[in-house]
Amino acid sequence: MCYQCGSPSRRSFTRFLAAGAGLTVLAACTPAAPKAVPPSSAASSASPSPAAVTASAGPTAEAATVGQSPEVPSPSPSATLARQFSLDDPASQWVIVNKHRPLKPADFVPADLVRPAVAISAAGEAALLNSTTAAAAEAMFAAAAQDGVAMVLASGYRSYSTQVTTYNGYVAARGQADADTASARPGHSEHQTGWAFDIGDGGGACSFQPCFADQPAASWAKANGHRFGFVVRYPWMLHPVTGYYYEPWHLRYVGVEAATDMANRGIGTLEEYFGLEAAPAYL
Repeated sequence: MCYQCGSPSRRSFTRFLAAGAGLTVLAACTPAAPKAVPPSSAASSASPSPAAVTASAGPTAEAATVGQSPEVPSPSPSATLARQFSLDDPASQWVIVNKHRPLKPADFVPADLVRPAVAISAAGEAALLNSTTAAAAEAMFAAAAQDGVAMVLASGYRSYSTQVTTYNGYVAARGQADADTASARPGHSEHQTGWAFDIGDGGGACSFQPCFADQPAASWAKANGHRFGFVVRYPWMLHPVTGYYYEPWHLRYVGVEAATDMANRGIGTLEEYFGLEAAPAYL
């Protein structure tokens, strides 16, 4: 639910025809967002970047016939860890927020928002995370830097009131149906929990655009984020489960144990990992 980005560019998603196959797959792109609207955001460790998908991908790319949507997979319980944290409490590192699961209360505010000691391109509340996520982000950014990868915090906490402004701006500019593909409705955004944030590349390339998937910061986070408790929350081609298209910049803290278990077992979404129903659209 990063349906907020830290730059003037936003994303929407279009279909392209797979060469010679008569099939389509959904690909992400990021056109300009409504001018007065703040940024937003929404992979399994093995998923390809948008540019890498070809007609040879076949069923593994979840291809659908022209004009049809891919089938929504049926999630099944798959967590091997004991249920250590609540899936409902917004103060819990395992809280699941999606189009079927709004925050309760809707105007939740984390009690421990802090500004992490990392490179930050965001300002104001967007530079904040809850204290647990901030500490994990500091460790991850430092490890990335040791590997020669520059990473920046592009968009962190977003309050309910900010999300109201963001979402309403999209509705006014593009209509509600299109707005729901690009911005979370107020009370449905992971950014409001303090457990999620968007990253950017140190050089500023491809911020909140599909090409960010090929930037060093995105590649490093995808391969190493689990070591610090992070998952890429909205993986490539798993929008029928998450409700959002691929956002290689949107990271979510769930703790090292859960993130590593998901990576080791090739589970791409929190819905599938915790045995929750898919949430492709609002109820």
